[in-house]
Amino acid sequence: MNRKLIALFFLCCISSSASAFDLDFGKIIGNIQKARLATTDFDEPKEIELGSGIASNLLGAAPLLQNRRVQAYVNRVGMWLALQTERPGLPWRFGVLDDDDVNAFAAPGGHVFVTKGLLAQMHSEAELAGVLAHEIAHVLRKHHLAAIKKGARTELLAEFAGEAMENQGENPALIKLIGAGTELYARGLDKDDEFEADRMGVVIATRAGYDPYGLPAVLQTLQGMNPQDSSLALMFKTHPALDERLGLLDRLMSGPFDSFENQPDHAPRFMTVMSGSGITTEPD
Repeated sequence: MNRKLIALFFLCCISSSASAFDLDFGKIIGNIQKARLATTDFDEPKEIELGSGIASNLLGAAPLLQNRRVQAYVNRVGMWLALQTERPGLPWRFGVLDDDDVNAFAAPGGHVFVTKGLLAQMHSEAELAGVLAHEIAHVLRKHHLAAIKKGARTELLAEFAGEAMENQGENPALIKLIGAGTELYARGLDKDDEFEADRMGVVIATRAGYDPYGLPAVLQTLQGMNPQDSSLALMFKTHPALDERLGLLDRLMSGPFDSFENQPDHAPRFMTVMSGSGITTEPD
């Protein structure tokens, strides 16, 4: 606000009654406070704390697959991808959910999950890398945090952001925000967030040395599945149409990624790990 506007504001206030001045001034202060709270950001420890609670809820709905070899493998691929990003120091955790639905999830702070059902539709490590990189991008861009902040009450955000980390008791604000964050997985993020994660995902996978067309290959496989298959219901509900995503990636990748198309997909390594795992995969 410039000086002329400030002077005009106070001249108007002086010409009003004292009670009117108090009322208007209180309203202005309230609006300023709301604007400040709406931009409240979570520091990294808070991001991790909130994400851990959301991840716990996701694991409560679908447990981790009881296969140490597959879990270790997915973690190795995920960690290698995370090291290619601007936030390699997050406590990244990658896991396979024992769930036949076709989907993948990310939670703030570095938690990434892929379902057994989606893993069963893949044919190579490059495809796995493309999916994990998409989810990593959600964490990097803090898409879930932004959605939580958009839907939560400003005073709740301020209470959680200002809560001391050393407080080991139950934090009501944290519990409510975890609940709000968990609900996002039934509604989905904005389409623009998903498109951005697709774009970033192919870049991260390519930077990690993989065939950049891994993610598009997975989307094409899903496009070829029966759309009435119940295992696809949640993914179709929470993500943009597959033809939209593939069209965006085609426009993005035509030309700039041609020089990387010979990067390996590590299909034999992927199939070796999956064999005997109980996850049904078909050779490409």
